[in-house]
Amino acid sequence: MDFITIYLLIVVFIATIVRSTFGFGESLIAVPLLIFYIPIETAVPLSVLISVVIAAVVIVQDRKKIHFNSAKWLIFFAILGIPIGLLLLLYGNENLVKSGLGILIVLYSLYSLLSKSQFKLESDNKLWLFICGFLSGVFGGAYGLNGPPLAIYGNMRNWTAKHFRATLQAYFLPAGIIGLIGYWYNGLWSATVTHYFLVCIPAIIPAIFIGRYLNSRLKDGAFINYIYIGLIAIGGLLIGQSLL
Repeated sequence: MDFITIYLLIVVFIATIVRSTFGFGESLIAVPLLIFYIPIETAVPLSVLISVVIAAVVIVQDRKKIHFNSAKWLIFFAILGIPIGLLLLLYGNENLVKSGLGILIVLYSLYSLLSKSQFKLESDNKLWLFICGFLSGVFGGAYGLNGPPLAIYGNMRNWTAKHFRATLQAYFLPAGIIGLIGYWYNGLWSATVTHYFLVCIPAIIPAIFIGRYLNSRLKDGAFINYIYIGLIAIGGLLIGQSLL
């Protein structure tokens, strides 16, 4: 195997463990690292294709832990945002969008970690479902960054680690399929994307099961703090990328 193939396998393996453990985040690791060696127009569809596979496996594993009502509305509102995301990918200012998203994520996460009276939702709220679902569609369609808005909603709903992981996959599967259709229609799902995906399968499958084991070991209170810390790191990464 050449260097790029080995590099690809390592990145995808680590990113898949993160996604399977926390329910999101593989694109936030994979895309920034992959674009060192492959174009972003290849890295983003590849990340979404991997996301669909992870989501399908997790849903089969843990379908009884899914909050289907939440997932349904998040998917519906994300569909409205995906076309805008595709336009951003094709014509938008990547640095401006990433810096804005990064700042918002960092500010929200710091507030949630430091505030003594965190805002929580006792039940599903259509306004917050719309905001988080729509933004996940926009940023997912543009850069494969569906996760942060979904993580914010899951934290507001105070989902357990297992419900968090499972419910997000019920969103990622149909949203990812819709995104892939958009990439195909716009000529972004190429033979190169398919080739890289097939190469990555030996890294994806074992990483999913490792992540499930790690998720089962997480305590719910600590899990929420890990999510916020992860979001701060993600936001910082996005800001850093936009400044380079």
